[in-house]
Amino acid sequence: MNTPSSHPAALTPAQRKALKARAHSLHPVVTIGDKGLSPAVLREIDVNLKSHELIKVKAATDDRDAREAFLAQICTVLHAHPVQQIGKILVVYRPLPEPLEQPAAPRKPATRKSAEHKAVPREKAVRQEGKRSPTRPPRSRPATAGRSAATPRAGRPTRTALGKPGSARRPR
Repeated sequence: MNTPSSHPAALTPAQRKALKARAHSLHPVVTIGDKGLSPAVLREIDVNLKSHELIKVKAATDDRDAREAFLAQICTVLHAHPVQQIGKILVVYRPLPEPLEQPAAPRKPATRKSAEHKAVPREKAVRQEGKRSPTRPPRSRPATAGRSAATPRAGRPTRTALGKPGSARRPR
C-alpha cells in the first residue's frame, strides 16, 4: 500500500472540473463486489492508481451509504482524492509521484576502426569499368509481361468511344 507521511491537499474546484472531464471517457478498472472493500481490492485500486493516476471504480451494491463509505475508505487508506460519484461509479485521483532524476550514465569512449573496416569512398564504389558496384544491388523494374503500353491489360474493361466504360450506344 502507498503510505506517504502526509495526506495530500484538497483539490480546487477547477482541478476537480478538469479531472471530471478527463474521467468522462474512462471505464471502470476495478469492481467492488459482494465481499466489500477487501485488502485485495484495495491493492488493485492502488496498482491502478500508480499506473493511471485517475481511475473509475464500480461498486456493485445498491446501498448509497455503503458506496460513500467505500469512497471515503479508499481515499483515506490510499491517500487519494475523491473526484466524483455518479450512481455506482466512483472516480478517484492520486497524482503520480515526480520521477527522480538519475545521473546520466557515463558514455563509452568511441572506438577507432581499423583500416580494413573503413567504408569504401563513394567515388570508387559507384562504377568500375562499366559494371555496377558490388556494394549496390541492381535496381529492379516491374515486369511488363511482354506487353506494350498501348495494349490493354487482361481482365480490364476497355474504354468505349465516349471514354466511359459501358456507355457505348446500343442499337435500337
